[in-house]
Amino acid sequence: MTWRERYAVILVKSTAYAIRAEQVLNMSGIACKLIPVPRHLSSNCGTCVRIERTDIEAAKTALTKNRVEYESVHEI
Repeated sequence: MTWRERYAVILVKSTAYAIRAEQVLNMSGIACKLIPVPRHLSSNCGTCVRIERTDIEAAKTALTKNRVEYESVHEI
């Protein structure tokens, strides 16, 4: 499996949201990393949160439970 088949990204409104999302996911035991938004998803500069595809549903649940807004989740 290549890294592109392994990961998903969570797009958020701002870097502040990305940092908060990272904190919530780490506290929930979900491995994540802040990365630049892939150019094929958005031409805007910004930061997103990379997670493993297998953690998508758990990440959505954790973010919603902790009231962290996110725009979308994309498999990359």
